[in-house]
Amino acid sequence: MRALLSLLATLLLSAAASAQSFPSRPIRLIVPFPPAGITDLSARLVAEGLRVKLSQPVIVENKPGADGAIAAAQVIASPPDGYTLFAATNTAMMQVPLLKKEPPYDPVSAFTPISLVGRYTFVLVITPALPAKNMSELIAYAKANPGKINFASYSGASQLAYAQIVKTAGVDMLRVPYKGEVPSVTDILGGQIHAVFATTTSTLAHIKEGRLRALGVTTPTRSPLLPEVPTTVEAGMPPISVEFFAALFGPAELPADIAARLSAELNAAIARPQIREQIDRQGFALAGSTPAELGAFVKQQLGAWSRGFRDAGIEPE
Repeated sequence: MRALLSLLATLLLSAAASAQSFPSRPIRLIVPFPPAGITDLSARLVAEGLRVKLSQPVIVENKPGADGAIAAAQVIASPPDGYTLFAATNTAMMQVPLLKKEPPYDPVSAFTPISLVGRYTFVLVITPALPAKNMSELIAYAKANPGKINFASYSGASQLAYAQIVKTAGVDMLRVPYKGEVPSVTDILGGQIHAVFATTTSTLAHIKEGRLRALGVTTPTRSPLLPEVPTTVEAGMPPISVEFFAALFGPAELPADIAARLSAELNAAIARPQIREQIDRQGFALAGSTPAELGAFVKQQLGAWSRGFRDAGIEPE
């Protein structure tokens, strides 16, 4: 018994010493999307903020593919020492485990929550070629022209938003699957697609210049970037129970004190005016959290996304 207690004491002291010395080398931040998108941009700003706070390089590695499952697998297989982190979004944490008949991982048990990073602003945009000037006019036009509106879908989130419109309004619109947001926006600008839910990052300039028409934003309140555009609820849609978010995770069994240290430093970093100013221009609302708050949020959102997919008739494949 004395030997066992001695061993436990040694392990605890070793863990404490490790946490106190963390970090002693560069940290990798795995991003599940290609460079230049809003997730990549926000991750790079967060990485720079953490670099300043931790006095160690934070290297962003883009690992796109399989809706984030490729990046997730790399993080899951990494040692739980704080040197490999995951800049995950609702795509990897909600859609992948909920829309696969054989989920590749459990988002609760496979990761250690560190901190929420923020929430995305999505906007419903249509081509100006359609006569609709608002949501009610779009619904009226869709009812008068069943099956003639092509609606782009490039993720579980955009598919869910599309399905909610179809179900709530009782309209027939053709869903056209895409592999990403950028090609869907390219095609709506080119006239091949009539409507899509997309981020303000990829649509704002086109809205301002009249190449796209904005009908509603998914946030609870109007976006300061588009104050004249109503929320989807103001436009007549039911409240969206799911959230479009980004958050920081580590592998399972990451020591609690390292997770807490990373959370505190991230929250301090995103509070800096220089970072907030750059992110605000992209329509991404920064919002940090504690590890416990993020853990509870993930569980709550898993329930909300599961109900949303089920109510919209979206089945696992």
